[in-house]
Amino acid sequence: MKSVGNVPVDKTPDNSLALLMEGYEFIQNRCRKYQSDIFITRILGEKVICISGEEASKLFYDNEKFKRKGAAPKRVRKTLFGENGVQALDGNEHIHRKEMFMSVMTPYNLGRLEKLTKDQWEMAAGKWENKKGGLNRRPCVNKNYIVLFDEVQKIMCKVACQWAGVPLKKEEAGKRACDLGKLVDGFGGVGLRYLEGKYARKRTEKWVRNMIHQIRNQKLAAGKNTAAYNIAWHRDLKGKHLSSQVAAVELINIIRPIVAIATYITFGALAMYEHPDCKIKLVMNENHYDLMFVQEVRRYYPFTPFVGARVKKEFVWNRCFFKKGTLVLLDVYGINHDSRIWKKPYEFYPERFRNKNVKPFGFIPQGGGDYYTGHRCPGEMATIEIMKASLTYLAGKLEYRVPRQNLKYSMARIPALPKSRFIINRVKRVC
Repeated sequence: MKSVGNVPVDKTPDNSLALLMEGYEFIQNRCRKYQSDIFITRILGEKVICISGEEASKLFYDNEKFKRKGAAPKRVRKTLFGENGVQALDGNEHIHRKEMFMSVMTPYNLGRLEKLTKDQWEMAAGKWENKKGGLNRRPCVNKNYIVLFDEVQKIMCKVACQWAGVPLKKEEAGKRACDLGKLVDGFGGVGLRYLEGKYARKRTEKWVRNMIHQIRNQKLAAGKNTAAYNIAWHRDLKGKHLSSQVAAVELINIIRPIVAIATYITFGALAMYEHPDCKIKLVMNENHYDLMFVQEVRRYYPFTPFVGARVKKEFVWNRCFFKKGTLVLLDVYGINHDSRIWKKPYEFYPERFRNKNVKPFGFIPQGGGDYYTGHRCPGEMATIEIMKASLTYLAGKLEYRVPRQNLKYSMARIPALPKSRFIINRVKRVC
Protein backbone atom coordinates (compact mmCIF):
# COMPACT_ATOMS: atom_id res chain seq x y z
CA MET A 1 0.00 0.00 0.00
CA LYS A 2 1.19 3.48 -0.87
CA SER A 3 -0.17 6.72 0.56
CA VAL A 4 -0.71 10.25 -0.68
CA GLY A 5 -0.90 12.81 2.11
CA ASN A 6 -1.69 10.00 4.58
CA VAL A 7 -4.53 8.79 2.33
CA PRO A 8 -4.15 5.07 1.51
CA VAL A 9 -3.65 4.18 -2.15
CA ASP A 10 -4.48 0.62 -3.13
CA LYS A 11 -1.43 -0.80 -4.91
CA THR A 12 -3.45 -3.06 -7.26
CA PRO A 13 -3.05 -1.70 -10.83
CA ASP A 14 -6.80 -2.00 -11.45
CA ASN A 15 -9.52 -3.21 -9.09
CA SER A 16 -12.28 -3.82 -11.65
CA LEU A 17 -12.12 -7.60 -11.18
CA ALA A 18 -11.98 -7.27 -7.39
CA LEU A 19 -15.08 -5.08 -7.47
CA LEU A 20 -16.85 -7.72 -9.54
CA MET A 21 -15.78 -10.50 -7.15
CA GLU A 22 -16.46 -8.68 -3.87
CA GLY A 23 -19.56 -6.66 -4.78
CA TYR A 24 -21.17 -4.97 -1.79
CA GLU A 25 -18.14 -5.52 0.44
CA PHE A 26 -15.51 -4.08 -1.92
CA ILE A 27 -15.20 -0.66 -0.25
CA GLN A 28 -15.64 -1.93 3.31
CA ASN A 29 -12.98 -4.60 2.86
CA ARG A 30 -10.41 -1.92 2.03
CA CYS A 31 -11.62 0.54 4.64
CA ARG A 32 -10.99 -2.17 7.26
CA LYS A 33 -7.66 -3.13 5.71
CA TYR A 34 -6.36 0.44 5.67
CA GLN A 35 -8.27 1.51 8.82
CA SER A 36 -9.48 4.54 6.91
CA ASP A 37 -12.77 5.99 5.67
CA ILE A 38 -11.07 7.01 2.46
CA PHE A 39 -8.74 5.36 -0.03
CA ILE A 40 -7.70 5.78 -3.64
CA THR A 41 -7.86 3.04 -6.26
CA ARG A 42 -8.29 2.48 -9.99
CA ILE A 43 -11.39 0.98 -11.60
CA LEU A 44 -11.70 0.45 -15.36
CA GLY A 45 -8.41 2.31 -15.70
CA GLU A 46 -9.72 5.44 -13.95
CA LYS A 47 -8.58 6.91 -10.65
CA VAL A 48 -11.40 6.62 -8.10
CA ILE A 49 -11.70 7.91 -4.54
CA CYS A 50 -13.80 5.65 -2.29
CA ILE A 51 -15.29 7.07 0.91
CA SER A 52 -17.40 5.72 3.78
CA GLY A 53 -18.96 6.91 7.04
CA GLU A 54 -21.55 9.51 8.02
CA GLU A 55 -19.17 12.45 7.54
CA ALA A 56 -18.31 11.13 4.09
CA SER A 57 -22.04 10.97 3.32
CA LYS A 58 -22.49 14.62 4.33
CA LEU A 59 -19.59 15.53 2.07
CA PHE A 60 -20.85 13.48 -0.88
CA TYR A 61 -24.30 15.09 -0.87
CA ASP A 62 -22.88 18.63 -0.85
CA ASN A 63 -24.12 19.96 -4.20
CA GLU A 64 -21.44 22.65 -4.17
CA LYS A 65 -18.66 20.06 -4.22
CA PHE A 66 -20.09 17.28 -6.38
CA LYS A 67 -22.03 16.88 -9.61
CA ARG A 68 -23.92 13.87 -10.94
CA LYS A 69 -23.62 14.62 -14.64
CA GLY A 70 -21.18 12.17 -16.19
CA ALA A 71 -20.86 10.11 -12.99
CA ALA A 72 -23.03 7.11 -13.85
CA PRO A 73 -21.19 4.56 -16.01
CA LYS A 74 -22.55 3.89 -19.48
CA ARG A 75 -23.75 0.41 -18.47
CA VAL A 76 -25.90 1.94 -15.70
CA ARG A 77 -27.42 4.51 -18.09
CA LYS A 78 -28.12 1.79 -20.65
CA THR A 79 -29.99 -0.35 -18.13
CA LEU A 80 -31.04 1.13 -14.78
CA PHE A 81 -31.32 4.91 -15.21
CA GLY A 82 -31.69 5.67 -18.90
CA GLU A 83 -30.14 8.73 -20.55
CA ASN A 84 -30.68 12.31 -19.34
CA GLY A 85 -32.87 11.40 -16.39
CA VAL A 86 -33.09 13.23 -13.07
CA GLN A 87 -30.16 11.24 -11.63
CA ALA A 88 -27.76 12.99 -14.03
CA LEU A 89 -28.90 16.57 -13.33
CA ASP A 90 -27.38 19.21 -11.09
CA GLY A 91 -28.23 22.63 -9.68
CA ASN A 92 -31.51 24.39 -10.44
CA GLU A 93 -32.28 21.99 -13.25
CA HIS A 94 -32.12 19.09 -10.79
CA ILE A 95 -34.26 20.88 -8.21
CA HIS A 96 -36.88 21.76 -10.82
CA ARG A 97 -37.04 18.18 -12.13
CA LYS A 98 -37.25 16.81 -8.58
CA GLU A 99 -40.29 19.02 -7.96
CA MET A 100 -42.01 17.17 -10.82
CA PHE A 101 -41.49 13.87 -8.98
CA MET A 102 -42.43 15.25 -5.58
CA SER A 103 -45.70 16.61 -7.01
CA VAL A 104 -47.11 13.09 -7.06
CA MET A 105 -45.96 12.22 -3.53
CA THR A 106 -48.98 13.81 -1.86
CA PRO A 107 -50.71 12.26 1.18
CA TYR A 108 -53.72 11.46 -1.03
CA ASN A 109 -51.60 9.72 -3.66
CA LEU A 110 -49.61 7.78 -1.05
CA GLY A 111 -52.88 6.63 0.54
CA ARG A 112 -54.12 5.56 -2.87
CA LEU A 113 -50.89 3.69 -3.44
CA GLU A 114 -51.37 1.76 -0.19
CA LYS A 115 -54.89 0.72 -1.20
CA LEU A 116 -53.81 -0.35 -4.69
CA THR A 117 -51.04 -2.46 -3.15
CA LYS A 118 -53.42 -4.26 -0.79
CA ASP A 119 -55.92 -4.86 -3.61
CA GLN A 120 -53.28 -6.40 -5.87
CA TRP A 121 -52.01 -8.65 -3.09
CA GLU A 122 -55.54 -9.89 -2.47
CA MET A 123 -56.05 -10.66 -6.15
CA ALA A 124 -52.75 -12.51 -6.40
CA ALA A 125 -53.37 -14.49 -3.20
CA GLY A 126 -56.71 -15.66 -4.60
CA LYS A 127 -54.88 -17.25 -7.52
CA TRP A 128 -52.17 -18.75 -5.32
CA GLU A 129 -54.74 -20.50 -3.12
CA ASN A 130 -55.63 -22.80 -6.01
CA LYS A 131 -52.11 -24.24 -6.10
CA LYS A 132 -52.46 -26.98 -3.48
CA GLY A 133 -49.65 -29.39 -4.34
CA GLY A 134 -46.26 -29.87 -2.79
CA LEU A 135 -42.83 -29.11 -4.14
CA ASN A 136 -40.85 -31.83 -5.84
CA ARG A 137 -37.11 -31.99 -6.31
CA ARG A 138 -37.33 -30.19 -9.62
CA PRO A 139 -39.45 -27.08 -8.96
CA CYS A 140 -38.91 -25.89 -12.52
CA VAL A 141 -41.34 -28.61 -13.71
CA ASN A 142 -43.81 -28.26 -10.86
CA LYS A 143 -46.75 -25.86 -11.22
CA ASN A 144 -47.80 -26.02 -7.59
CA TYR A 145 -45.23 -23.67 -6.12
CA ILE A 146 -44.96 -19.88 -6.06
CA VAL A 147 -41.65 -18.12 -6.61
CA LEU A 148 -42.38 -15.11 -4.46
CA PHE A 149 -39.91 -12.71 -6.08
CA ASP A 150 -41.27 -13.33 -9.58
CA GLU A 151 -44.87 -12.99 -8.44
CA VAL A 152 -44.18 -9.83 -6.45
CA GLN A 153 -42.57 -8.24 -9.50
CA LYS A 154 -45.89 -8.73 -11.34
CA ILE A 155 -47.84 -7.33 -8.37
CA MET A 156 -45.56 -4.30 -8.18
CA CYS A 157 -45.78 -3.71 -11.94
CA LYS A 158 -49.59 -3.64 -11.78
CA VAL A 159 -49.52 -1.34 -8.75
CA ALA A 160 -46.99 1.01 -10.35
CA CYS A 161 -48.81 1.31 -13.67
CA GLN A 162 -52.24 1.77 -12.12
CA TRP A 163 -50.92 4.37 -9.68
CA ALA A 164 -48.89 6.25 -12.30
CA GLY A 165 -51.72 6.35 -14.84
CA VAL A 166 -49.99 3.98 -17.26
CA PRO A 167 -52.41 1.65 -19.11
CA LEU A 168 -51.39 -2.00 -18.73
CA LYS A 169 -53.18 -4.77 -20.57
CA LYS A 170 -53.81 -7.89 -18.55
CA GLU A 171 -51.98 -10.11 -21.03
CA GLU A 172 -48.85 -7.94 -21.07
CA ALA A 173 -48.38 -7.48 -17.31
CA GLY A 174 -45.96 -10.39 -17.02
CA LYS A 175 -43.86 -9.21 -19.96
CA ARG A 176 -43.64 -5.62 -18.72
CA ALA A 177 -42.82 -6.73 -15.17
CA CYS A 178 -40.06 -8.97 -16.50
CA ASP A 179 -38.54 -6.16 -18.60
CA LEU A 180 -38.69 -3.66 -15.75
CA GLY A 181 -37.05 -6.21 -13.49
CA LYS A 182 -34.27 -6.72 -16.04
CA LEU A 183 -33.47 -3.00 -15.94
CA VAL A 184 -32.59 -3.45 -12.27
CA ASP A 185 -30.91 -6.82 -12.64
CA GLY A 186 -28.84 -5.85 -15.67
CA PHE A 187 -26.80 -2.91 -14.39
CA GLY A 188 -24.69 -5.03 -12.04
CA GLY A 189 -24.28 -7.96 -14.38
CA VAL A 190 -21.92 -8.89 -17.17
CA GLY A 191 -22.52 -10.79 -20.37
CA LEU A 192 -26.09 -12.03 -20.82
CA ARG A 193 -27.51 -10.24 -17.75
CA TYR A 194 -26.27 -6.89 -18.99
CA LEU A 195 -27.47 -7.48 -22.56
CA GLU A 196 -30.92 -8.51 -21.32
CA GLY A 197 -31.11 -5.32 -19.28
CA LYS A 198 -29.97 -3.20 -22.22
CA TYR A 199 -32.56 -4.62 -24.63
CA ALA A 200 -35.28 -4.50 -21.97
CA ARG A 201 -34.49 -0.77 -21.62
CA LYS A 202 -35.04 -0.25 -25.37
CA ARG A 203 -38.36 -2.13 -25.36
CA THR A 204 -39.62 -0.33 -22.25
CA GLU A 205 -38.65 3.13 -23.51
CA LYS A 206 -40.42 2.48 -26.84
CA TRP A 207 -43.58 1.39 -25.00
CA VAL A 208 -43.63 4.41 -22.69
CA ARG A 209 -42.52 6.88 -25.37
CA ASN A 210 -45.54 5.93 -27.50
CA MET A 211 -47.70 6.47 -24.43
CA ILE A 212 -46.32 10.00 -23.95
CA HIS A 213 -47.14 10.77 -27.61
CA GLN A 214 -50.70 9.52 -27.12
CA ILE A 215 -51.22 11.63 -23.99
CA ARG A 216 -49.97 14.77 -25.74
CA ASN A 217 -52.12 14.05 -28.81
CA GLN A 218 -55.10 13.49 -26.48
CA LYS A 219 -55.55 9.95 -27.73
CA LEU A 220 -54.94 8.66 -24.23
CA ALA A 221 -56.52 10.18 -21.14
CA ALA A 222 -54.15 10.27 -18.17
CA GLY A 223 -55.73 11.24 -14.87
CA LYS A 224 -54.70 14.63 -13.54
CA ASN A 225 -52.08 14.53 -10.78
CA THR A 226 -50.87 11.11 -11.92
CA ALA A 227 -47.21 10.69 -12.79
CA ALA A 228 -48.03 10.07 -16.47
CA TYR A 229 -49.98 13.33 -16.71
CA ASN A 230 -47.47 15.44 -14.75
CA ILE A 231 -44.47 14.16 -16.68
CA ALA A 232 -46.10 14.38 -20.11
CA TRP A 233 -46.98 18.04 -19.55
CA HIS A 234 -43.98 19.07 -17.43
CA ARG A 235 -42.04 22.12 -18.63
CA ASP A 236 -38.34 22.65 -18.03
CA LEU A 237 -36.72 25.88 -16.83
CA LYS A 238 -36.93 27.26 -20.37
CA GLY A 239 -40.67 26.64 -20.49
CA LYS A 240 -40.43 23.74 -22.94
CA HIS A 241 -41.97 20.31 -22.61
CA LEU A 242 -39.52 17.48 -22.07
CA SER A 243 -38.71 15.56 -25.23
CA SER A 244 -40.83 12.42 -25.53
CA GLN A 245 -37.66 10.35 -24.96
CA VAL A 246 -36.70 12.12 -21.73
CA ALA A 247 -40.33 12.07 -20.55
CA ALA A 248 -40.35 8.31 -21.14
CA VAL A 249 -37.13 7.92 -19.13
CA GLU A 250 -38.63 9.88 -16.23
CA LEU A 251 -41.93 7.98 -16.26
CA ILE A 252 -39.93 4.75 -16.17
CA ASN A 253 -38.09 6.30 -13.20
CA ILE A 254 -41.46 6.20 -11.42
CA ILE A 255 -42.59 2.66 -12.28
CA ARG A 256 -39.19 0.89 -12.38
CA PRO A 257 -38.27 1.62 -8.71
CA ILE A 258 -41.68 0.33 -7.60
CA VAL A 259 -41.09 -2.95 -9.43
CA ALA A 260 -37.64 -3.05 -7.77
CA ILE A 261 -39.36 -3.11 -4.36
CA ALA A 262 -39.92 -6.82 -5.07
CA THR A 263 -36.33 -7.33 -3.90
CA TYR A 264 -37.00 -5.65 -0.55
CA ILE A 265 -40.26 -7.60 -0.10
CA THR A 266 -38.48 -10.89 -0.83
CA PHE A 267 -35.85 -10.06 1.76
CA GLY A 268 -38.65 -9.07 4.14
CA ALA A 269 -40.24 -12.51 3.68
CA LEU A 270 -36.82 -14.07 4.36
CA ALA A 271 -36.50 -12.00 7.54
CA MET A 272 -39.90 -13.21 8.77
CA TYR A 273 -38.92 -16.81 8.01
CA GLU A 274 -35.58 -16.56 9.81
CA HIS A 275 -36.99 -14.46 12.70
CA PRO A 276 -40.50 -15.83 13.51
CA ASP A 277 -40.79 -13.49 16.49
CA CYS A 278 -40.61 -10.54 14.09
CA LYS A 279 -43.53 -11.95 12.10
CA ILE A 280 -45.65 -12.15 15.25
CA LYS A 281 -44.76 -8.56 16.16
CA LEU A 282 -45.59 -7.47 12.62
CA VAL A 283 -49.06 -8.99 12.94
CA MET A 284 -49.62 -7.30 16.32
CA ASN A 285 -48.08 -4.04 14.98
CA GLU A 286 -47.70 -2.28 18.31
CA ASN A 287 -45.98 1.12 18.34
CA HIS A 288 -45.77 1.16 14.53
CA TYR A 289 -43.70 -2.00 14.39
CA ASP A 290 -44.43 -2.25 10.65
CA LEU A 291 -42.35 0.90 10.04
CA MET A 292 -39.52 -0.36 12.27
CA PHE A 293 -39.49 -3.68 10.42
CA VAL A 294 -39.50 -2.04 6.99
CA GLN A 295 -36.65 0.30 7.92
CA GLU A 296 -34.57 -2.58 9.24
CA VAL A 297 -35.10 -4.59 6.05
CA ARG A 298 -33.92 -1.58 4.06
CA ARG A 299 -30.89 -1.14 6.34
CA TYR A 300 -29.83 -4.74 6.86
CA TYR A 301 -30.17 -6.44 3.47
CA PRO A 302 -28.01 -5.58 0.43
CA PHE A 303 -29.72 -3.39 -2.13
CA THR A 304 -27.66 -0.39 -3.32
CA PRO A 305 -23.91 -1.10 -3.00
CA PHE A 306 -22.54 2.40 -3.63
CA VAL A 307 -23.30 5.57 -5.58
CA GLY A 308 -21.03 7.79 -7.64
CA ALA A 309 -20.49 11.48 -8.34
CA ARG A 310 -17.75 13.63 -9.85
CA VAL A 311 -15.89 16.44 -8.13
CA LYS A 312 -17.40 19.75 -9.18
CA LYS A 313 -14.59 21.98 -7.92
CA GLU A 314 -11.34 21.02 -6.24
CA PHE A 315 -11.08 20.87 -2.45
CA VAL A 316 -9.30 19.02 0.35
CA TRP A 317 -11.04 16.66 2.81
CA ASN A 318 -9.42 14.29 5.28
CA ARG A 319 -6.01 15.34 3.91
CA CYS A 320 -7.04 14.14 0.48
CA PHE A 321 -7.01 16.41 -2.55
CA PHE A 322 -10.18 16.06 -4.64
CA LYS A 323 -9.34 17.12 -8.17
CA LYS A 324 -12.10 18.46 -10.42
CA GLY A 325 -13.67 15.68 -12.49
CA THR A 326 -12.48 12.82 -10.24
CA LEU A 327 -14.97 9.98 -9.75
CA VAL A 328 -15.95 9.42 -6.10
CA LEU A 329 -17.84 6.36 -4.80
CA LEU A 330 -19.83 6.54 -1.56
CA ASP A 331 -20.17 3.26 0.34
CA VAL A 332 -23.95 2.96 0.84
CA TYR A 333 -23.96 -0.62 2.12
CA GLY A 334 -21.05 0.09 4.46
CA ILE A 335 -22.71 3.17 5.97
CA ASN A 336 -25.89 1.19 6.61
CA HIS A 337 -23.69 -1.29 8.55
CA ASP A 338 -21.36 1.19 10.24
CA SER A 339 -20.87 0.29 13.93
CA ARG A 340 -20.36 3.99 14.73
CA ILE A 341 -23.94 4.62 13.63
CA TRP A 342 -25.63 1.27 14.37
CA LYS A 343 -25.21 -0.92 17.44
CA LYS A 344 -24.51 -4.53 16.36
CA PRO A 345 -25.03 -3.60 12.70
CA TYR A 346 -24.90 -7.18 11.40
CA GLU A 347 -27.83 -8.28 13.56
CA PHE A 348 -31.40 -7.98 12.29
CA TYR A 349 -33.14 -5.95 14.99
CA PRO A 350 -36.11 -3.74 13.95
CA GLU A 351 -36.46 -2.24 17.44
CA ARG A 352 -33.30 -0.21 16.82
CA PHE A 353 -35.64 2.20 14.99
CA ARG A 354 -38.06 2.59 17.92
CA ASN A 355 -36.59 5.82 19.27
CA LYS A 356 -34.04 6.52 16.58
CA ASN A 357 -34.38 9.61 14.44
CA VAL A 358 -33.48 8.71 10.89
CA LYS A 359 -30.55 10.94 9.99
CA PRO A 360 -30.46 12.28 6.42
CA PHE A 361 -26.81 11.22 6.03
CA GLY A 362 -26.58 8.27 8.42
CA PHE A 363 -29.33 6.13 6.87
CA ILE A 364 -29.06 6.19 3.10
CA PRO A 365 -30.58 3.09 1.47
CA GLN A 366 -32.09 5.38 -1.17
CA GLY A 367 -29.77 8.36 -1.16
CA GLY A 368 -29.06 11.13 1.32
CA GLY A 369 -29.95 14.72 2.08
CA ASP A 370 -33.23 16.49 1.42
CA TYR A 371 -35.96 15.20 -0.90
CA TYR A 372 -36.33 18.51 -2.73
CA THR A 373 -32.81 19.92 -2.90
CA GLY A 374 -30.64 16.85 -2.28
CA HIS A 375 -30.21 13.51 -3.97
CA ARG A 376 -32.49 11.50 -1.72
CA CYS A 377 -34.83 9.39 -3.85
CA PRO A 378 -38.27 11.08 -4.13
CA GLY A 379 -39.84 7.62 -4.23
CA GLU A 380 -38.58 6.65 -0.77
CA MET A 381 -41.91 7.50 0.85
CA ALA A 382 -43.71 5.35 -1.73
CA THR A 383 -41.26 2.50 -1.09
CA ILE A 384 -41.98 2.57 2.63
CA GLU A 385 -45.77 2.60 2.17
CA ILE A 386 -45.69 -0.26 -0.34
CA MET A 387 -43.41 -2.32 1.88
CA LYS A 388 -45.58 -1.77 4.95
CA ALA A 389 -48.73 -2.81 3.08
CA SER A 390 -47.05 -5.82 1.45
CA LEU A 391 -45.20 -7.23 4.44
CA THR A 392 -48.13 -6.83 6.85
CA TYR A 393 -50.27 -8.66 4.28
CA LEU A 394 -47.72 -11.48 4.03
CA ALA A 395 -47.48 -11.71 7.82
CA GLY A 396 -51.14 -11.44 8.79
CA LYS A 397 -53.31 -12.31 5.80
CA LEU A 398 -51.55 -15.37 4.36
CA GLU A 399 -50.64 -18.80 5.62
CA TYR A 400 -48.06 -20.64 3.57
CA ARG A 401 -45.28 -23.19 3.76
CA VAL A 402 -41.65 -22.52 2.96
CA PRO A 403 -40.28 -25.73 1.40
CA ARG A 404 -36.63 -26.70 1.63
CA GLN A 405 -34.64 -24.51 -0.75
CA ASN A 406 -31.44 -22.46 -1.11
CA LEU A 407 -32.13 -19.14 0.63
CA LYS A 408 -28.51 -17.96 0.66
CA TYR A 409 -27.59 -14.83 -1.23
CA SER A 410 -24.23 -13.76 -2.61
CA MET A 411 -22.70 -10.45 -1.60
CA ALA A 412 -20.79 -10.50 -4.87
CA ARG A 413 -23.97 -10.41 -6.97
CA ILE A 414 -25.32 -6.91 -7.58
CA PRO A 415 -28.25 -6.69 -7.00
CA ALA A 416 -28.33 -9.45 -4.37
CA LEU A 417 -31.25 -11.88 -4.08
CA PRO A 418 -31.87 -15.25 -2.38
CA LYS A 419 -30.84 -17.94 -4.88
CA SER A 420 -34.24 -19.66 -4.78
CA ARG A 421 -36.06 -16.29 -5.02
CA PHE A 422 -38.06 -17.51 -1.99
CA ILE A 423 -40.38 -20.38 -2.86
CA ILE A 424 -43.67 -20.87 -1.01
CA ASN A 425 -46.58 -23.31 -1.42
CA ARG A 426 -49.89 -24.35 0.16
CA VAL A 427 -51.01 -20.74 0.31
CA LYS A 428 -54.22 -19.93 2.16
CA ARG A 429 -55.82 -16.58 2.91
CA VAL A 430 -56.87 -16.00 6.52
CA CYS A 431 -59.25 -13.54 8.13
